[in-house]
Amino acid sequence: MNTEALIMLIGAQGIVISFMCYFFYRVLTTPPKSEPDSYSDNDDIER
Repeated sequence: MNTEALIMLIGAQGIVISFMCYFFYRVLTTPPKSEPDSYSDNDDIER
């Protein structure tokens, strides 16, 4: 494998891995959405 191909291979893999790490970080650090509690809507007694 010549030098230019090796540089392109490493560069392409580096870009893909960088994007993957960035989006994994965004997914793992996003706070969960607050969803309404469906059980509290069915209660007769307010808590």
